Amino acid sequence: MDTNLDSELYHSDLIGLLEMIWGDGMLSPGGPDEVARVVSGVDFSGVTVLDIGCGVGGIDVQLVEQFGAAYVTGVDVEDTVLASARQRIVAAGLGDRIGVAKVAPGPLPFPPHTFDIVFSKDSIVHIADKEALAADVFRLLRPGGWFVASDWLIGHDGEPSPAMREYLVAEGLEFGMASPDRYRRALEAAGFTDISITSRHEWYAETARHELALMQGSLHDRAVAEFGAPFVEHNIEIWTRMIDVLATGEHRPTHLRARRNEN
Repeated sequence: MDTNLDSELYHSDLIGLLEMIWGDGMLSPGGPDEVARVVSGVDFSGVTVLDIGCGVGGIDVQLVEQFGAAYVTGVDVEDTVLASARQRIVAAGLGDRIGVAKVAPGPLPFPPHTFDIVFSKDSIVHIADKEALAADVFRLLRPGGWFVASDWLIGHDGEPSPAMREYLVAEGLEFGMASPDRYRRALEAAGFTDISITSRHEWYAETARHELALMQGSLHDRAVAEFGAPFVEHNIEIWTRMIDVLATGEHRPTHLRARRNEN
């Protein structure tokens, strides 16, 4: 969510507001509890993890501290979030187990078979070419490795509804949403097996209403004092439009999981 305060989509005011709503170190809904749901059933202990779109690093710290990852490599495209992530990693004393780096859009700069798990939490919505993404993730995984992610999907392959278009314009974050069917086709074409695609839109439809109530209520004065009334009111408008398309299922936050076979 953005009001174009500077050249980076996730500028410091946006980071601050999202952390106020979603929790310290979190730039996506549900905080640590939703991260735990995304990774549930996959063993992260002692493995190497790539986090695509690591943001401000809160999830990377959680993957090490709570789930026992041996090493997490976080990548993002923006300096502001990465600077915050580096500070958080140092503060947690995890510089020997987490590293973050800036990458350019496109194929990721790692050799084949580098990671045991490729993870992402609501970040690959910014990558329009899901087929290229799936192929690159498959390339980076070791045989037997897992792709474990959450993303913001659209519920169909057709043109967005007028309400969805209005929401996307308000967001201003260059979303490249894909449908569940397109994601499944992309993962299958890349060679993945054990694919699961689980909608979370009903959960987030309810949660987003609570978030909007916070912005309009108990968090409002604090947010206005820190970020200014125009910025806060613009985000209230975004949430209001988002709730409409969550309710119809056209905006469809979704858990994604797929496995690279042992070959």
